Amino acid sequence: MQVARYGTWKSPISSKMTTESGVDLLVLNVDGDPNFSDTVYWNEIHFDEKGRYVICSSNKPGEKTQWTPSDLNARSTVHEYGGGDFFVYQGVVYFSNFQDQALYRQTSPAAAPEAVTDVTKKYRYADGQWSPKKSLIYIVREDHDVVKAGAKEAQNTIVAINPDSKEQFVLVSGADFHSSPKVSPDGKKIVWVQWFHPNMPWDSTEIWVAELSPSGTEIVKGSAQKVVGGKDATGQDLSVMQPSWTANNELLYIGDQTDWWNLYQRAEIGDINLHETNAEIGGPQRQFGKASYALEPNGGSRIVTSFKGDLGILDTRNKSYRKIETGLSVHDKFGWTADGFIYCIAYSASKFPQLIRLNISTEQVEVIRLSASPQVDSAYFSIPEKISWPTTNNETSHGLYYPPVNKDYKAPEGELPPLLVRAHGGPTSAYSVSLDLKLQYFTSRGFAVLCVDYRGSTGYGKKYRHRLRGQWGVLDIDDCSTGAKHLVASGKVDPNQICIDGRSAGGYTTLACLTFTDTFNVGVSHFGISDLEVLMADTHKFESRYLETLIAPYDENGRKIYRERSPINHVDKLSTPMGFFQGDEDKVVPPNQAKMLYDVVKNKGLPAMFVLFKGEQHGFRQAENIQASLDGEFYFFGKVLGFEPADKGIEFPVDNL
Repeated sequence: MQVARYGTWKSPISSKMTTESGVDLLVLNVDGDPNFSDTVYWNEIHFDEKGRYVICSSNKPGEKTQWTPSDLNARSTVHEYGGGDFFVYQGVVYFSNFQDQALYRQTSPAAAPEAVTDVTKKYRYADGQWSPKKSLIYIVREDHDVVKAGAKEAQNTIVAINPDSKEQFVLVSGADFHSSPKVSPDGKKIVWVQWFHPNMPWDSTEIWVAELSPSGTEIVKGSAQKVVGGKDATGQDLSVMQPSWTANNELLYIGDQTDWWNLYQRAEIGDINLHETNAEIGGPQRQFGKASYALEPNGGSRIVTSFKGDLGILDTRNKSYRKIETGLSVHDKFGWTADGFIYCIAYSASKFPQLIRLNISTEQVEVIRLSASPQVDSAYFSIPEKISWPTTNNETSHGLYYPPVNKDYKAPEGELPPLLVRAHGGPTSAYSVSLDLKLQYFTSRGFAVLCVDYRGSTGYGKKYRHRLRGQWGVLDIDDCSTGAKHLVASGKVDPNQICIDGRSAGGYTTLACLTFTDTFNVGVSHFGISDLEVLMADTHKFESRYLETLIAPYDENGRKIYRERSPINHVDKLSTPMGFFQGDEDKVVPPNQAKMLYDVVKNKGLPAMFVLFKGEQHGFRQAENIQASLDGEFYFFGKVLGFEPADKGIEFPVDNL
């Protein structure tokens, strides 16, 4: 092994490898008709095609087919974050197209898709389903034409669509948001989820059921009723989601009545928790199309799902739960076919996300689609350790610690590695152990990485998730700072080389940490928020009142808090080099926020870097931009901390060096 300073190690994991060798696996679907369910469908992001979403399928023999023509992009933008981009019935694919957001029908991979909605309307569609009993599509529609007519924000409804006549019928309206419309197998009822400002779907949601008219184009008057959600008997918020119908027209859903998202069956005598456990099924519904469980077809009593990442079979007859070993540690997005196969997306700390097929009889596992297949020796991979540490208010925070690993190098005796602290987005998200080359890019070059699941993260129960209420910009900062100090005190990292980065909400935490603490030596924000008041005034509908829960109602007293916690208002406290990466079409975090703070840092004479990517929105999808943001961040850290990266020919303009 060669002896070299941390940060200078040469790694085979290049920025180009992180995009050219793989895709992101997104929504998974099994055909809604059990007679056609021997084919699995999914969509994936092709980074080398400027982030285009492509629908693919694989039949029982494993023959893979790409459906989406090269001039189309199967991506919905409802709620801006999208998801639920397509659905399938009897081998026909229905999908939203990114360019016009119209809904299209495609009868075969070779057939040209045809629009089944008016392409001139400013409508967006997501989370659809075909009802064979009604011969109609039931789907969430987001209307942006109403804004032109003077409405304050887009209008969200649930509609029925006749794909032949393109006629649409509004069934459900009135709430600020709707999701998950599902028609019962007998065609008599429809269930959906709805919620109101300022709640997010992980705060307080409601599940409603109503009777459908014989035509399926109307709700029977007076039949709509809330069946669960809102608040419980003690006044505590309930987050309920992902309703579905059994073959016998019984209702299932996920709810957090016990502090954890568990799976429930609706019953008149009281809803039944099918597997009560201090672990969660599912996660925050930021995007449509989640499938955190799947029912056995043809009226079977079993359900495939996951608690704490494992894959397991839940039997509703006796409420038993049996784990199945697949060689992977985390499983999500399930489908169950009539011929006895379970599909899901799974991964581990040493294996990339992959679409797998499980034979339920033999429990044999086959890999259908790998998200990435780079030729990299696993000896270059850092395996995370789950850690916890004491933080403020006598509480505990959690995270994943990755030590620096490279089979070809070791550091000089007595040298400690630089630390990169990562703050996730959301902020109600959480880190997974999924093998991530963009993270391994850092660890294989000699960085330690701490991924912080600060208070407010999901996966630790409702109390932990709600802990960030009113405390965003306080507790997340505390947990990132105390996490870094914990590793310093443990003797694992260099106290003079502490870096931080984050994306979106994690970008805000990054900027706030750099502004309000002296823990960090340098930081990089990827489309992060610097002015909370600007965010309140200029962001999209889905998150337009999110900050009322995270910070405070936006009244006279609340505005003071927003100003106090906005980094842009405390530039006098800045003494740390900062880098910024931003998309010029970002509707969630307007690019002027990053530019304002960059100008301040530069004008103070601190090392600063600003990179604006043309055509990018919230989250980078184009391969060259993903690569540039990765190389640029590492380059910036090297310039500020005084080490020379081994990668040659990578240079970015940095002010005030």
